[in-house]
Amino acid sequence: QVQLVESGGGLVQPGGSLRLSCAASGIFFSARTMGWYRQAPGKERELVASISSSGTTTYTDSVKGRFTISRDNARTTVYLQMNSLKPEDTAVYYCHTRLPVQGDCWGQGTRVTVSS
Repeated sequence: QVQLVESGGGLVQPGGSLRLSCAASGIFFSARTMGWYRQAPGKERELVASISSSGTTTYTDSVKGRFTISRDNARTTVYLQMNSLKPEDTAVYYCHTRLPVQGDCWGQGTRVTVSS
């Protein structure tokens, strides 16, 4: 059974940092591109960052230079280090991968609130 379990969200002040984790099970993790999406209230879900099986990363423009995605294949975990957080980063963050048979797989989400 495929599971993606996020953790690490919370309340942080502007300028602060958080590290999100997504523990994956039931998949051939090292072969999969992993992504972090977010959905703010009243907005569509957007891709924040992704990391391929070879370690190639992509970022949406609004987080470049502030967020870093990484993976630990031995721990089957993908991370999102978020620095210099802004109120507009407030959202529910979701872990994602796409499998050949099952298609899109999502975690349950972890809420990030950036507020003073």
